[in-house]
Amino acid sequence: MRAGVVVFPGSNCDRDAAKALARATGHEAVMLWHAETELPDLDLIVLPGGFSYGDYLRTGAMAAHSPILNEVIARAKKGVRVIGICNGFQILCESGLLPGVLLRNESLRFVCKPVRLKVENNQTDFTRLYQKGQEVSIPVAHGEGNYFAEAETIQKLEDTGRVVFRYIENPNGSLHDIAGILNEAGNVLGMMPHPERVAEPLHGGTDGATLFDSLVKAIG
Repeated sequence: MRAGVVVFPGSNCDRDAAKALARATGHEAVMLWHAETELPDLDLIVLPGGFSYGDYLRTGAMAAHSPILNEVIARAKKGVRVIGICNGFQILCESGLLPGVLLRNESLRFVCKPVRLKVENNQTDFTRLYQKGQEVSIPVAHGEGNYFAEAETIQKLEDTGRVVFRYIENPNGSLHDIAGILNEAGNVLGMMPHPERVAEPLHGGTDGATLFDSLVKAIG
C-alpha cells in the first residue's frame, strides 16, 4: 500500500500520520506539499490534523481551495481512499467530499483529551479489523469539532451506515454524537479523533493502529 500525507502550512500532525502509516505498511509515506498539482500513484491520501493556513476565515476553508485539493478530489472520485483527521475532516467538508460542517465546540473551548468511541460500522476499508460496537479510546484536540448537518442529511447518514464512529462521551456537541462519517462511495472517511496518536504502545494505547492496519488489510 502506497500512502501520501498532505502537508499544509499549519499542519502539525502530518509526521505523526506518516509514522503511523510506516508502522502499518512497512514503507515510508510520501509527503505531499499543498502547492503541488500532480500526485504520484497512491492507494491512500491522508489529510492530517493541525491548523491549515492558520484556520483563517473558517477551519479548513482555505485548504479546501489549495492547489493540491483539486487532485485529491479527482483521485477520491476515482476510488482512491482518502482519510481526513481533525482539520482534515474539516477540509473534506469544506471541499464537498463529505456533507455537513464542523462548528465551534458547544463549550466554546478547545478540547484536548482521550475520548471513548463506539465503532458503528466495521464493514468499511477503514474499520474492518474492529468489532461492530467495539469501544475504543482515541484522543481529540479541536476547537471546532461540533458536527452539524441538516436533518435530512443526518438521517441519510444513519440509514446508509455512513456513521462510522460515534462518541460515547461527546466532547463537542456533535449531532447524534457523530465522530466520523463516510462518503456515499465508502472510500472517503472524515473523523475528528486522532488515531495516529494511539498507534503504538509508547503512546499509551493502540486503538488507532487498528484503523491503519484495516487499510493495509483492505488495500494490500
